[in-house]
Amino acid sequence: MKKILLTVVLGVAAVAVAHNTAQPAPGQSATPSTQGQTPGQAQPAASPVIKDPAEYNAYVAAVQATDPNAKISGLEAFLNQYPNSVMKNQALEILMQTYQQAGNAKKTMDTATKLVTADSCNVRALALLAYFDRVMAQGGDPNAKQMLVDGKKYGQQGLDCLPKFTKPDGTSDADFQKTKDQMTAIFNAALGIAALTDKDYPTAVPALRKAVDANPTDFSVVYPLALAYLGQAPPDPQNGIWFAARAAAVAPGAAQAQIEKYARSQYVKFHAADDGWAELLAAAKANGPQVAIKPAPSPAEQAHSMILATPPDKMDFATWEFVLTNGSQEDQDTVWNAIKGKAVQMNGVIISTTPNEFTIAGSSDDIELKKGDITLKFEDKVPVRMIPKDGASFDFQGVPASYTPNPFMMVMEKGTLLRQKASPKPPVHHKPAAQ
Repeated sequence: MKKILLTVVLGVAAVAVAHNTAQPAPGQSATPSTQGQTPGQAQPAASPVIKDPAEYNAYVAAVQATDPNAKISGLEAFLNQYPNSVMKNQALEILMQTYQQAGNAKKTMDTATKLVTADSCNVRALALLAYFDRVMAQGGDPNAKQMLVDGKKYGQQGLDCLPKFTKPDGTSDADFQKTKDQMTAIFNAALGIAALTDKDYPTAVPALRKAVDANPTDFSVVYPLALAYLGQAPPDPQNGIWFAARAAAVAPGAAQAQIEKYARSQYVKFHAADDGWAELLAAAKANGPQVAIKPAPSPAEQAHSMILATPPDKMDFATWEFVLTNGSQEDQDTVWNAIKGKAVQMNGVIISTTPNEFTIAGSSDDIELKKGDITLKFEDKVPVRMIPKDGASFDFQGVPASYTPNPFMMVMEKGTLLRQKASPKPPVHHKPAAQ
């Protein structure tokens, strides 16, 4: 467990322990001031009163002990001897804090559990339990499944109780608000991690976002937030990739390269290239404002770029297919008017044949799918002995006559079988970039 977090939870508005050298007389309040009242509850009209002198002396001796071990022994003895004392909750809270200060995580959590059982709205104890269960579950504890369930319970209980949390005397408004903000983040982190594990992304995203906004350098919530954004249907790549980059920036050294590789892969998947990635990662590492990511160009935009880059008569068949399938009508016309009625020679793979007509796969994508994208028509029947077998690669010539864009099929007339020779160009892939 991270001791520093426990200090945050308990330290900002910690329970005040009586330090007065003059002990209150038996029959009076067992705490020297209202600071001894249990935070997390509405302040009572009057402080609890211990009427039994022996009980009173045992409590005061325990809380005023300066040695932590002596204080722990005294409070444990007091709680065992007086389990129904009016000061039980205060004693448990002081004991919880003392165990935390002594660095005894297990006893701190055991005491927090007892305190929540006695006082269901003690928000500091709830925060400790929600945090502990969440962090231990994320760390691979064998009981992680149950810890997530418990953490979720404590997180929701804490959020429900926070409106009842009143400012202890002697605490500034700023410190009190800081404590509430920290607890809100802890409770939301527990809820968010549990929801993410259950793939409940609509619950995980807002809860984890609140936790990250409060703790922007905490890898244990930043990376899960990225996964929650990207796990949604549809995913949210703008936020998901940004927080993946932030996670890479704040990841532990051993995990940094792996997280950065994942973030970059998501960036390339969305943007269709890695230009701009270095700038986005630098902004994330500087904890700067979120950087907008330009989406990948649409298939129509990609088709237009192909036309600008290469004249239609210099394109390969796969590029023709891509433009004629995805381009604007103007771009389709540009390509089609340049190739219609002009004989082309190319290589393809036979899908099926008749003596007068071959169905051919001409692009690499359709070859892999064993799907025809060319209908080659012959003016005369092809002799049976010259008809290639299905799946065979062969060279041919044809004249583009018509096409349908979706599903794509180009009809070529005046088909001619060519002698086997090196193909003009091998078929290539032209898949649209990810959207």
